[in-house]
Amino acid sequence: MSFSIFDLFWVFLIISSLQPLWQRRQTEFRRVRALQEFEQNRQSRVILLIHRQESISLLGIPLSRYISIEDSEQVLRAIRLTPANVPIDLILHTPGGLVLATEQIARALIRHPAQVSVFIPHYAMSGGTMLALAADEIVMDPNAVLGPVDPQLGNMAAASIVKVVEQKPIAEIDDQTLIMADLSRKAINQVQRFVRTLLKDEIPQPKIAPENIEKIVDTLTTGQITHDCPITVEEATELGLPITVGLPKSIYKLMEFYPQPQNIRPSVQYIPMPYKPYPSLPEGKRSNP
Repeated sequence: MSFSIFDLFWVFLIISSLQPLWQRRQTEFRRVRALQEFEQNRQSRVILLIHRQESISLLGIPLSRYISIEDSEQVLRAIRLTPANVPIDLILHTPGGLVLATEQIARALIRHPAQVSVFIPHYAMSGGTMLALAADEIVMDPNAVLGPVDPQLGNMAAASIVKVVEQKPIAEIDDQTLIMADLSRKAINQVQRFVRTLLKDEIPQPKIAPENIEKIVDTLTTGQITHDCPITVEEATELGLPITVGLPKSIYKLMEFYPQPQNIRPSVQYIPMPYKPYPSLPEGKRSNP
């Protein structure tokens, strides 16, 4: 049986079309294996919340990824599937996102009875920092950063809008600015109340010294720095946050399986049911592997 050049051309097209699918399956398999190994070493539930800039295939149009309602649905389901005595390890790489989705995830984390640890290999800004505040332990790369959680109204900082009203005579301020200032004050109060709730979390044990809580709230929510200003490991530690410096090598291995992709993929991943229960761990902070 002989093949013509035309037949070979079609074989080449079929192989070329199947190769990306095979590569994606291989990468997915390696991700799951790495997740399983990390969970076995830590005896925990691992949840990844990773946002990178995506590109639409062929057109190459960049898309920004952020914490969305879909993310919160998936993360909440992962938390529900986690037994009460199993710790949660959340790996964060995100610029932030929707306040509603972020608060839903954060509330679920502080309600989990077992230890909650957040791992930050690169950055967790805005809503990502809010999720980190919900953890009992924040494990960071020495060069990783957090960010302020002060509310934004459109493309303007709420604290800056309030400052305009405070510094100008009210007769010189238009109605729209006054309305925005009123909304800004409410937004700041809401965020401060929520951050205070996260910091006062005592499950399974207190994580922030009481004398540091108001200092942290004031620094992160009142617009003392711009919204994209990085907060380094040293600065976060000085504030009194429960920072541990130095990530397990397995975290970097996991991140290698999430390169800048060419196609859209889910940003939340965990191992679904059935879930193997692990024996209860002793109380107190667990050491990194």
